[in-house]
Amino acid sequence: MKRYILALSALAALGMSAEEKTDSVEGFKFTDVKVVPGTSVKDQNKSGTCWSFSGLGFIENEILRNTGKELDLSEMWIVRNCYADKAARYVRMDGKTNFAAGGSVLDVAYVIDNYGIVPEEVYKGLEYGEEKHDHYELDPVLTGIVEAVNDKKGKKSTAWKGAFDATLDAYLGKKPETFTVDGKTYTPKSYAASLGLNTADFIPVTSYTHHPFYTQFPLEVADNWLWLPYHNVPMEDMKAIVDNAIDKGYTVAWAADVSEPGFKWKEGFAVLPKKKTAADLEGTELARWVKLSDKEREEEQNNITGPVEEIAVTQELRQEMFDSHDTTDDHGMIIVGKAKDQNGNNYYKVKNSWDTNQVYDGYFYVSEPYFLAKTLDIYVNRAAIPAGIAKKMGL
Repeated sequence: MKRYILALSALAALGMSAEEKTDSVEGFKFTDVKVVPGTSVKDQNKSGTCWSFSGLGFIENEILRNTGKELDLSEMWIVRNCYADKAARYVRMDGKTNFAAGGSVLDVAYVIDNYGIVPEEVYKGLEYGEEKHDHYELDPVLTGIVEAVNDKKGKKSTAWKGAFDATLDAYLGKKPETFTVDGKTYTPKSYAASLGLNTADFIPVTSYTHHPFYTQFPLEVADNWLWLPYHNVPMEDMKAIVDNAIDKGYTVAWAADVSEPGFKWKEGFAVLPKKKTAADLEGTELARWVKLSDKEREEEQNNITGPVEEIAVTQELRQEMFDSHDTTDDHGMIIVGKAKDQNGNNYYKVKNSWDTNQVYDGYFYVSEPYFLAKTLDIYVNRAAIPAGIAKKMGL
């Protein structure tokens, strides 16, 4: 009983309850403080379509929150329609825009608004003999078509469009005109309408100083091929939006840099350690450190086995990382909750689209410093934005 009371006291000191779930690996021990219900973890496998999985997963969570229904919508429907429009734009602009597998979470709403949506069972996008998505062949084939068109000087035919669509048909499947769900016949647009979504309720937010705060601007990353605008707010406001969203029962689509050495997917965490220098050490530890090679020091820095002192992130540092391309637009995921480690440090719990064969079954924990420094943008229901911030944003 005494041990139980002491355990409760320790949890209370961290602002937790006895019912909160604890996950641990190696030297980390994470306790979930709040987790918002959502749909299952998916697997993008060998395809650069995280943006579709995260954006559509966010939409599925919104439907679950509104209706209690857990739907599985087709990521490849989104991908297929984006590829066609992206190709047309690429050719019109003589290759002076982006054509690649990557995209933005905003592409999901774009497709739903313009082409509707279908369930996963109606359009799996697996017509090439594989059980999981593998676009290592599809992507270069599509790129080859549009590059061949652009390479031709002078007048171009429009025949390439038929070849492009036929390639998508062969790999992903033909687009269904109608389909049946629960005994009712739908078109993609009528099915989208039946879901009760208003994509105008979903707000993209970023935080950079090269544009004024509380204005909108097209985020300058290659995957924003539609050149759609994002609301720009201070870093602290962006974090406050996420915190408020989770507290109120909303998930948040999250685009971030996952190329950092402190991003440890298999181990289930992402942290941004403060770099150790000789000035931080003394005695025998200093003597050992100065004898290490640069490579050995880097390896030691990146050997993270538990909570570490992390970088103090400022708005200026965040901007510097973006401008120097130290922060890159790598990956789309979904923030589903809040957690703490055994030292009381705050984390966000994140759902990924890299299957469940991982220590936390497809989820991982992101420290607040990592979030502040490495977030490109978030996507959230306007109702989840604190009123004071929403007013400054003009919402």
